[in-house]
Amino acid sequence: MRLLHTSDWHLGRSFHRVSLLRAQRDFLDHLVRTVREHAVDAVLVAGDVYDRAVPPLAAVELFDQALHRLAELGVPTVMISGNHDSPRRLGVGAGLIERAGIHLRTDPAACGTPVILADDHGDVALYGLPYLEPALVRDELAAERAGHTAVLEAAMERVRADLAARPAGTRSVVLAHAFVAGGAASDSERDITVGGVAAVPADVFRGVDYTALGHLHGSQAITDRIRYSGSPLAYSFSEAGHRKTMWLVDLDGDGTVSAERIDCPVPRPLARIRGRLDDLLADPGLERHEDAWVEATLTDAVRPDEPMARLARRFPHTLSLVLEPDRAPEDPLASYAQRLSGRTDRQIAEDFVAHVRGGLGPDEGERTVLTAALDSVRLADVTGEVAR
Repeated sequence: MRLLHTSDWHLGRSFHRVSLLRAQRDFLDHLVRTVREHAVDAVLVAGDVYDRAVPPLAAVELFDQALHRLAELGVPTVMISGNHDSPRRLGVGAGLIERAGIHLRTDPAACGTPVILADDHGDVALYGLPYLEPALVRDELAAERAGHTAVLEAAMERVRADLAARPAGTRSVVLAHAFVAGGAASDSERDITVGGVAAVPADVFRGVDYTALGHLHGSQAITDRIRYSGSPLAYSFSEAGHRKTMWLVDLDGDGTVSAERIDCPVPRPLARIRGRLDDLLADPGLERHEDAWVEATLTDAVRPDEPMARLARRFPHTLSLVLEPDRAPEDPLASYAQRLSGRTDRQIAEDFVAHVRGGLGPDEGERTVLTAALDSVRLADVTGEVAR
């Protein structure tokens, strides 16, 4: 059985205020062509269909068009919700849409109920595990503990129990949206650390033939049987070095997996350049970036006059300007952003409390309040509701 594994479409997202709607439409055109030209048997979409819980109308229309085109091909599609999606909104009409071969899996309670497809070698059971927010699904899944590992393990126990009751030789595929240990992250993935450490061990997915992952935007293989497709487009300059692809996965009759990468269209290359402004404007080696979307990091000791306007004369698609003057780390004028780099929201909040109280950080009770407030905001992101 031939599977096309993709994820993280983020329909409706822009890139530094530049609309990506046309690029996303071009990607979906490419996806449909790939399904047709490579004789794909099923399409797997591992979450983050939309960029936010309440997507703009243009993104919804694009999604609707994509569903119609996939249905017209007669190729089944299995799709899960990610941490950017609203499961309830994405899952509206799932029962009706399923009649057209589009299988939306947004309900955690249905983790152990697969989509069954068949080929000449027998059945393939495809299980959709939507993004599992520990605070929302722990009780429903009867997880032993809070945290991402515990809820995913509970969901996978349902998968393995269902699979064990099926005929011998039934092959299995799991779609999941999670941060698996060993994966390389980028700047454009929304934090999912609410409820504990986000990374889960790859061993959680033991016992299945292939795991199609979403969430991390770089295409990568955790193992031969556990892979991230990555996002089809770059959504931050940290992805400048990514090769944007989908996985074309062949699942043989004995469960053997082979996979190759199918490149996605690139609307415009990305470039990150760094140095003094005058040097960047004069360097002949940067000519290759003149048509790229550019992030320029200026290291001038003093902020130059009109840096963006001057950069735009040579690099007309400059979208991001970062000021990082060459100064000693102990310099009080060192970048505030540099001091925050790599710190969690909770650490930043606790540092602020210590700063305004003359070095006295929060006690345990105050830490609990801070954590609850941060969790409330992040859960509101997941559910699409307003935090109170």
